[in-house]
Amino acid sequence: MPAASSIIVYEHESLRLGKGPKSLTESQLKALQAFYGEQGLPYYSLIHQGVKFNGYVGVIQVGGTTIEILPKADKMPSEGTKTEEHWRNMLLDMLKAVGIFDVTAPTSSSLALKSNSILDLYFELFLKEVEYLLHRGLIKKYRKVEGNSTALKGSLQFSKHLQQNLTHQERFYVQYNTYDVVHQWHAILYKTLGLLQQINTNASLHSKIGALLLTFPEMPELIVTETTFNKLVYNRKTEPYRKAIEIARLLLLNYHPDVARGTNHVLALLFDMNLLWETFIFMTLKKYFLKQHPEFTATAQTTKYFWKPQSGNRSSIRPDILIKRDGENYAVLDTKWKNLNGYNPSPDDLRQLYVYHQYYHTEKVALVYPGEKSTILCGRYLHPKEDKVTDNECSVITLSIGSSIKEWQVALSRELMEWLVL
Repeated sequence: MPAASSIIVYEHESLRLGKGPKSLTESQLKALQAFYGEQGLPYYSLIHQGVKFNGYVGVIQVGGTTIEILPKADKMPSEGTKTEEHWRNMLLDMLKAVGIFDVTAPTSSSLALKSNSILDLYFELFLKEVEYLLHRGLIKKYRKVEGNSTALKGSLQFSKHLQQNLTHQERFYVQYNTYDVVHQWHAILYKTLGLLQQINTNASLHSKIGALLLTFPEMPELIVTETTFNKLVYNRKTEPYRKAIEIARLLLLNYHPDVARGTNHVLALLFDMNLLWETFIFMTLKKYFLKQHPEFTATAQTTKYFWKPQSGNRSSIRPDILIKRDGENYAVLDTKWKNLNGYNPSPDDLRQLYVYHQYYHTEKVALVYPGEKSTILCGRYLHPKEDKVTDNECSVITLSIGSSIKEWQVALSRELMEWLVL
């Protein structure tokens, strides 16, 4: 098991080579630079002797070092375990709330949810799922087998039989169908177990990984790509495999081995914080507001075309959340994961909401930000010619971060309801 070390940073912070309490070694920096590549990545930017993280949160594991990137919506405090733990828990709870990190399956009931990092939680959930599959019994499938056998079964492959068995008359080169547990589904799970054994740095999971590798049937090596997972078809028998396969897909496709030195492999499990905030707001509205107010409905990412060239594709606009009241367009919410710190929204954001107002014919539009205090600031667009206030309203809603996810969602729903029924 690799020697474990960890670095905790917040989004938009930097890590540099050998500078400060949070620093990178030369090999770690080279691994991150190689991972960045010539085409670049959205997760972080390369700076002089370091990296600067962007609006993505989650975990990057470089060799035995885990870099945990946490969200931050208020002013940067002095470093403290409590603050880091609070934001880690909030991130995990947001991921669970939107279904990215799904722990609702019965196999996840004993997860140590509050003490682990995101990476450890994915590892532990995968191991629980594999344990569950082994306990209920691995499914079998038919597969073709070709090779030498001491019994004549299936069809004799005459040309290969002559090539290999002229001096071995007791053997037959045959092809036949067999019904067993050796198939692609299990090869994926077995490959993931092998990956966890290689990259896990959590001592409490190490023995469990080893035990599962001894229990799980050995599988042939499988080269895994995106197409491998896309070709899998779920049915009644394979549906219980869905969660384990989804985690395997996440881990295997985001793992980047260090082929040069073999010591600084990179595993990146990162989430766009803007998209997470948008989805979190939408799911909170569905759970805590729309159920109590059936006259309202909400849809996410509703596309509308607004420009057509003489040739080529049309251009579209797509607000984050469109709310209807009694079937008619009523309000548009556009979510932004950034702290305004008392300043006005950017002109670009306000112009974007003006377009939504015009093209969706809604009574209200609003920009939704996180912040230290919950506020609703109502504003109106000015007339383009007469320099006077129009009836077109655009609000700025700031939502404070709660101490727990349920408290936060209830308060968030209440504040948005207050704005909607003003």
